[in-house]
Amino acid sequence: MKMRTLGGQGLTVSAMGLGCMGMSDFYGTFDETESIATIHRALELGVNLLDTADAYGPFTNEQLVGKALRGRRDQVVLATKFGNERRADGSWLGVNGKPEYVRAACEGSLKRLGIDHIDLYYQHRVDPNVPIEETVGAMSELVKQGKVRYIGLSEAAPATVRRADAVHPITALQTEYSLWTRDPEDEILKTVRELGIGFVAYSPLGRGFLTGQITSPDDLVPNDVRRRHPRFQGENFRRNLALVERVKKLAAERHVTLGQLALAWVLAQGPDIVPIPGTKHRKYLEENVSAAEIALSPADLARLDEAAPKGITAGNRYPDMSTVNR
Repeated sequence: MKMRTLGGQGLTVSAMGLGCMGMSDFYGTFDETESIATIHRALELGVNLLDTADAYGPFTNEQLVGKALRGRRDQVVLATKFGNERRADGSWLGVNGKPEYVRAACEGSLKRLGIDHIDLYYQHRVDPNVPIEETVGAMSELVKQGKVRYIGLSEAAPATVRRADAVHPITALQTEYSLWTRDPEDEILKTVRELGIGFVAYSPLGRGFLTGQITSPDDLVPNDVRRRHPRFQGENFRRNLALVERVKKLAAERHVTLGQLALAWVLAQGPDIVPIPGTKHRKYLEENVSAAEIALSPADLARLDEAAPKGITAGNRYPDMSTVNR
């Protein structure tokens, strides 16, 4: 596995990480045994960046990841997040960036993960009611205490990133980015590159749409959260299938899977970008990791730009877009 550097503080990670969210929440059924085996296989393949959050489950995903990493802590750059506050029953309390909550959330994550420090700690969503300087100030204190090594933000707007970075160096910004979500190309990527901040691309497979395996909303089980996402509904779904078919043809010409081509495209957007495709199955993990070896030519990239130009995807990313890019 090739390595990449996030930010200017020296954090080196595998060129591709593993998103663990779907092992415990949002995307249908779960199998702890297979999920842990998937994490172990990722480590065998050289993937060292694991991504979780206290909101996933809630709380149970951190417990699962912690269980998988017993005896393997030194092989991992472990990233988790706070800020999307949920009750134990799964109900949502909202976004919380208060300093006292930052400290309490960190203690909770450390306990559930069974570790003494978090390698990369993100604010999951920006709290509009708390100045970002206060939230990042509390995160900076955690760094000073040795409980966190590096800090990051998720789905933060360029102006917010600048204000945060002025308080404490931000190592990574995590935002959705893929062939069907190219919004970061407007301002975000330019901003983080100017500031020397790494970029972590979540949902680089378009929440599974860019694997080609979802051909109907009925392919999603009833409790799959994607059923409520605008891009997976009605006319939006049908229009987005046409996008998938165009990219699938290019993948066939390269003798790779649609998902591998989509991941190779993200990796080709810059050496400061690290995608974290999520999966809970070893076979899909292995397919994803293989994408890191695919080299795309300028002609390949031009054809992909033509097949999936920025803004072509139908529908918003979330049912409620008010918590992102702020």
